[in-house]
Amino acid sequence: MYISTTKKISINLPETLTEILNLLQEKGTTPILVGGCVRDHFLNLEIKDYDIEVFHVENFETLREYLEQFGKVKLVGKSYGVLKLCIGNDEYDFAIPRVEKKISKGHKGFEVISNSALSFKEAARRRDFTINALGYDFVKNEFLDPFDGLKDLENKILRHIDNNSFIEDPLRVYRAIQFTSRFGFTLDNKTFDLCKKMVFSGDLEELAKERIFEELKKLFLKSSKPSYGFELMKELGILKYFPELKALIGCIQEPEYHPEGDVWIHTLMSLDEMAKLKTGDDYKDLVLFFAILCHDFGKPLCTKMIKNKITSYKHESLGIEPTVSFLEKLTNDKKLIAEIIPLVKNHLAPFQLYLHNSSDKAVKRLALKVDIEMLCLVCLADCLGRTIEDKCKCHEAISWLKNKASQLEVSNSGPKPIVMGKDLMDLGYKPGVLFKEILEFAFDLQLDENLEKKQILQRVKKQYKISTGE
Repeated sequence: MYISTTKKISINLPETLTEILNLLQEKGTTPILVGGCVRDHFLNLEIKDYDIEVFHVENFETLREYLEQFGKVKLVGKSYGVLKLCIGNDEYDFAIPRVEKKISKGHKGFEVISNSALSFKEAARRRDFTINALGYDFVKNEFLDPFDGLKDLENKILRHIDNNSFIEDPLRVYRAIQFTSRFGFTLDNKTFDLCKKMVFSGDLEELAKERIFEELKKLFLKSSKPSYGFELMKELGILKYFPELKALIGCIQEPEYHPEGDVWIHTLMSLDEMAKLKTGDDYKDLVLFFAILCHDFGKPLCTKMIKNKITSYKHESLGIEPTVSFLEKLTNDKKLIAEIIPLVKNHLAPFQLYLHNSSDKAVKRLALKVDIEMLCLVCLADCLGRTIEDKCKCHEAISWLKNKASQLEVSNSGPKPIVMGKDLMDLGYKPGVLFKEILEFAFDLQLDENLEKKQILQRVKKQYKISTGE
């Protein structure tokens, strides 16, 4: 179980965590770092989350008492008995080793038995993949590798540990997808077959949408090639749950504009381009990824041959309904969905405005519909996500619109009306049937003719001479 390696012989731990582990050692327990932090150490990735299993501790309450000496402790994952220690902005998860037994459907349908006397191998068997079953024994300063996870890391293979425990949680199929995509690993043949069997047996149907969403979120935000994960979803048969994605396969496109192939191929290429354009803001990036994933959902609904050309007229607007349908399978976050929809609906607008050298007022009106800065990123990923030879025009079009929006100060929000209801009442108008119409007329003058407030009010008085109340 104990291994030697030519790589780093110990994990570089935060000073506070080292103090905690030293205390736990003094109390006679054996604290072992487990899971992602050990895996990421060997992958030379930044470690953001530290999970510690504490062996040979008397009981759960005793562990809590030890940890409370350092900061606030709260219980999370009640059924699994995980203690989260919060010290300033840092958080550490502590747990007692356990075994789990599936007794009903759902991620809460497990019987959990904590047992600090378990061996590390016994405790690690419940984990999903060998690379996540690595441990670091702080006391002995040794790495633990009961299932040859280091060998799989070296060979870039994602392999499950145990058939029986793996199938108990169908979410592990989605975890396999996001891990292979994030790390550029190959899914072990036996693991692939087991995942596919779980898909076709309908096991994934018990999963809550929120759990699936979280795995896709990790795939988007942590993978440099999200296409890898979506292609694996296709191979495993998961697209049967997402007909909006499945419809993209085989949906032909005009070779002049899309020599790469069908809409599925183009969408995957666009996802990989978006991975290069991430802003660093997780929420914004998630909106962008879902927007580019959904941007051509309308094409299967309208693609046809006209005069020997493959066309998809109005696919932007036709894509709204399937976009909403798809997203509602993953989340109840209406705000998130509301931010994705205008990006899908207007994803062609940057090129249309650029090609027509459109006026300032057209840019202002677009800014009323969508965040132009976000839209430019979607449009750029869309343009680059194909095998056309001349991709310079992609950047030209986006730069043109970004510069226009910046000059007009509408990059992230549309212009605000400068004439308000109070201004109309100051002129003697009273709220009534035409009040809204007058305000819209004033706003149109602001957008279309770039008039100042005084000029707009003069035009209002001229246009609505008799509109003083009734």
